[in-house]
Amino acid sequence: MAVLFVTGTGTEVGKTVTTAAIAAAALARGRSVAVLKPAQTGVAAHERGDAAEVERLAGAVTTAELTRYPEPLAPATAARRAGLPAVGPQEIAEAAAKLAASHDLVLVEGAGGLLVRLDADGHTLADAARLVDAPVLVVAPAGLGTLNATALTALALRAHGLDCPGVIIGSWPAAPDLAAHCNLADLPDAAGAPLLGRIPEGAGALRPGVFRARAPHWHSAALG
Repeated sequence: MAVLFVTGTGTEVGKTVTTAAIAAAALARGRSVAVLKPAQTGVAAHERGDAAEVERLAGAVTTAELTRYPEPLAPATAARRAGLPAVGPQEIAEAAAKLAASHDLVLVEGAGGLLVRLDADGHTLADAARLVDAPVLVVAPAGLGTLNATALTALALRAHGLDCPGVIIGSWPAAPDLAAHCNLADLPDAAGAPLLGRIPEGAGALRPGVFRARAPHWHSAALG
């Protein structure tokens, strides 16, 4: 039984496809997997969310979503503007613990970056991870700015007393530039943790069967 939080150095860095690849790798090892999306923004009630996308790509995972907001804003802001209750760290911790009671691995995918506000009290995903006492995997993009954003995320993790098992590049470009190539060598120093793998750009558009076949080779090291 294990819980792993997945955060990003920002938004749109490939957290969902990374979560799906970890789930697929765990399923290939015969583990039962649950994916929890505490809050999703910019998604209407009738639209498919990130949890459903993980299920499409990875296969037989249990998915759970606590809330969603229609505007693509930080969860606390989106909740306030929508007049809806925000989801705090205690609710996330309780939901993760409930899923962990019946699954070998629970993946908790955050919204945006580590310190994006979840509620009006200023709580963040880091606060939820600390309540669960779970490690936090960092997903980063490739290119300029990645080292600084990753180092800041790692600094925040250490300040919260959280362990980072490693970093995943969530969308490795088909034609990587010099900065992307240098990330391979420099990201471990910035993160203070190993680079566990790269998800190819456009992986989320692959057919689920192809995705699942490739996923264990992309970064199964993230499972420990």
